Amino acid sequence: MKIVVDQLHKTFGKNTALDGVSFSFDSGHIFGFVGPNGAGKTTTMRILSTMMEPDHGDAFIDGVSVVQDPEQVRRCIGFVPDSLPEHKDITVHEYLEFFARAYGMRGKRCRTAVADIEEFTGVEGMRDKVLAALSKGMKQRVSVGRALLNDPGVILMDEPAAGLDPRARIELRELLSALAEQKKAILVSSHILSELTEICHGVVIIESGRILEKGTVADIKSRMQASLKLVVRPLEDPEKVRHELQRLPTVEEAHDEAGELMVSIDGDEDAGADILTALVQQGCRLAEFRQETVDLEDIFMSITKGNVQ
Repeated sequence: MKIVVDQLHKTFGKNTALDGVSFSFDSGHIFGFVGPNGAGKTTTMRILSTMMEPDHGDAFIDGVSVVQDPEQVRRCIGFVPDSLPEHKDITVHEYLEFFARAYGMRGKRCRTAVADIEEFTGVEGMRDKVLAALSKGMKQRVSVGRALLNDPGVILMDEPAAGLDPRARIELRELLSALAEQKKAILVSSHILSELTEICHGVVIIESGRILEKGTVADIKSRMQASLKLVVRPLEDPEKVRHELQRLPTVEEAHDEAGELMVSIDGDEDAGADILTALVQQGCRLAEFRQETVDLEDIFMSITKGNVQ
């Protein structure tokens, strides 16, 4: 199954929420949708889930248009909003059973589907609790369960990690990985950038309704990191180490940051290994020598400006 977003445009009065948004991803992939508040993430999610129509453009779920055939699209998507309604008079089991029936399930099929989802999402132990009494993490599990009842090929999740404690985030990450192994296509919008770096196969970075970057995390990192960065922590005499570094032809810059030397070099990992060898040969004693890694948060901060529509 392939999801294609093609030149989505959407305005609200004088504000442009989406300005030619295009990207695609496939089954078995978790795709991160990253951007500041007001960037256009939720608007895109609402269009993909057929709750809103674009002014121009379209999106296709396995070749089916969300604009031309929303009823068919709804059969193959599951949408997880950023919050679950806090019903005080309905239990977890009743809530899931209601939606199973809304999908047309009856009798044994309905009971089996609900029981399977309760087991998969880990909520079977609280099936008789009312929704309002659940923690944020458990509510999120129930919300995911509801979205999975019709066994959709595509899962859309709007800020699923917001407000979760560290344990609940880890559990959510494991749940998403399990869904990807089942060949679900998963689009996740989130501000928890470290979580996306660990689980996403690809990412879209959006701001002010426009795509700034898209692709695999590794590809975006390589495009953003023009030169290799090294971190060198001298065990003694940091000024001598800095002097030796600046003498080397592949070193572009070396400056001190709180006792660590931040080194930019013109070269690859082989050049980095040569630098380490040269320092050791000059008698420099080092407590640490490593390549500085660029994560998704670094990329996000470097290419976004914090603009809000």
